[in-house]
Amino acid sequence: MSKLCLGFEVHQPFRLKPDFSPQNGTAESLESLYFSEANRDILDRVADKCYIPATGVILDSLDKGFKCAFSLSGTLVEQLEKWRPDVLGLFKQVAAHRNAEMLAQTYFHSVASLFDLGEFEEQVRLHKKMLKAEFGVTPQVIENTEFIFNNDIARSAKKLGFKAIYTEGVERVLGWRSPDYVYSCNGIRLLMRNYQLSDDVAFRFNNRDWDQYPLMADKFASWVAASPGDYVNVFVDYETFGEHHWEDSGILEFLRWLPVECLGRSVELITPSEAAAIPARDELSIEETISWADVEKDASAWLGNTIQHTALKAIQRARPYAKDKKMWRYLQTSDHFYYMASKFGSCADVHSYFSPGACRPFDSFAAYMRILSDYESRAAKKMKPRSAAMELRTVPPEEAFQFYTSNAYTGFTAYSLDDMCDLLNYVPKDSVEHHMKNKDLSRWVQDVLGDERLAGEMEECKSRLELIDTATKKKDALWTSLR
Repeated sequence: MSKLCLGFEVHQPFRLKPDFSPQNGTAESLESLYFSEANRDILDRVADKCYIPATGVILDSLDKGFKCAFSLSGTLVEQLEKWRPDVLGLFKQVAAHRNAEMLAQTYFHSVASLFDLGEFEEQVRLHKKMLKAEFGVTPQVIENTEFIFNNDIARSAKKLGFKAIYTEGVERVLGWRSPDYVYSCNGIRLLMRNYQLSDDVAFRFNNRDWDQYPLMADKFASWVAASPGDYVNVFVDYETFGEHHWEDSGILEFLRWLPVECLGRSVELITPSEAAAIPARDELSIEETISWADVEKDASAWLGNTIQHTALKAIQRARPYAKDKKMWRYLQTSDHFYYMASKFGSCADVHSYFSPGACRPFDSFAAYMRILSDYESRAAKKMKPRSAAMELRTVPPEEAFQFYTSNAYTGFTAYSLDDMCDLLNYVPKDSVEHHMKNKDLSRWVQDVLGDERLAGEMEECKSRLELIDTATKKKDALWTSLR
């Protein structure tokens, strides 16, 4: 008998204000200052088009033997508590059903695992605590944000006590193997998504140019039944059902009839915990970081260009400013970095679809950096020594230092003293010489960062190495003083 393990990702971020500008005085709350007013409207739309009708279909099916799993981000649950408690009540009904399983993830649907596994683990613990408090369940299986995975993440999941962890069935990792078997990695069961069948539903369902259009539940069930292996793992965004594909496409009827058609073809529906009980066929070692995002299926959806790397480094450096850790963690939500991607073709279309207001990558980055700069500036006023905190803060794009040669921009920009120290190692020699001659760097340090003494010392430097040494020593001393 074939087996189908069906899972749904349910997530909404707290999108940032694309037109944010700093305000003087004390804000009513950082959330009201930084988060877009569109969040409630988007949630209402998705709730009415997807969450209510699709969950109604699933609740009916669960009583008839249907099984599935849900992964709800903490940021979604917070929005439901604030604005749509009726929808939260439906998910609580699902969680209480014996045929449904709730999965763990990072509370903030964050990119923490890309830079700090300790922070990743703490956010997973917060998510587990939320699931217990809101839904009365203790998760046994975890899926990291967008299925981001590697050997180290497997070790963390094992350390946290999970039975299994999800990731993508990437061919370059599997080699000759099929994703339709359970594997093991560093002592934990590995559930790998069959992305071909998952994407048939998530992306190709409504594509009239697809040679398999229209996709009906009976056809899909027959594909699952014919798949060799121990089981088939299909995992999709829940918004597929009514939001990404509207109801008139037939997607909700597909969801309604899928369990019926599976039963008619002797396809057994199983939960992730039941899949994790299947004997592992092989031990995998996955050194590279993989995910389910884009055709590359790696971390490039969040770390594929310079501005994404700059933003990720900036949020890491912001930890000492994070007296309000929750806001710092909101700013780690993967969507913020996803909107900054600069890809081409079908991947670019997907990134643009999810970007609020179809913002261009740099616009999303600029808004993010303005908000992070404001957050650090507010925190710095309460830190000691305040002068060090202000000098080390991230600055907004309007105040960043751009490295030029005598006639052209090099593509390098420093948004902090840390950035400047790093970039001085990489920018072209003629650019460094150009700025040293014109005393541009020292003026920026004095006028923007407010360090007259360091500016004077930099003006006395005669070489790149001397400049790097002078700035780096001061930077290190400032960070030490904050500790």
